[in-house]
Amino acid sequence: MGFEYIKALHIIFVVTWFAGLFYIVRLFIYQTEAMERPEHERKILKPQLDLMTYRLWYIITWPSAILTLIFGTWVITYRLGYLELGFMQAKLVFVVLLYAYHLGCHKLFKELQNGRTRWTSTQLRIWNEASTLLLFAIVFLIVLKNTIDTIWGIAGLVGLGVLLMLGIKLYKKYRTKP
Repeated sequence: MGFEYIKALHIIFVVTWFAGLFYIVRLFIYQTEAMERPEHERKILKPQLDLMTYRLWYIITWPSAILTLIFGTWVITYRLGYLELGFMQAKLVFVVLLYAYHLGCHKLFKELQNGRTRWTSTQLRIWNEASTLLLFAIVFLIVLKNTIDTIWGIAGLVGLGVLLMLGIKLYKKYRTKP
């Protein structure tokens, strides 16, 4: 299989993986909020949300994470020299953090499937933004391929993180207004 096909498949599975990561945490928020509802509502919501998260997690998100790793490793075999470059090393650090985030989501998934929640919906909204920050870092690093631009990019990520947190706070105020 040619390099361009492998790279295309890698990008496709990165996209589907991120789609799964973005939506799974949104479902975690819904599950958490459903557990706060009256019993008659909870009996209806919890089984449906559990089924939706199960299907998303095991049919889309996990397979996409695994296929991303397979095709990403395959892409690197075509460009082994990239491993010596600072931008690629930094990108791979963010990729490792993304897999750690994925495993953190798996732990949350298991807890919520068992009817336990230790995070509030606001904490989960903040957690959800971590994948956004990682996405920005990875894309900017792979596109810019430059250490100086990477430093500016990381500074921009910090700024983006601050804006996301402010947005979450404003949204919380908006939601709690009568």
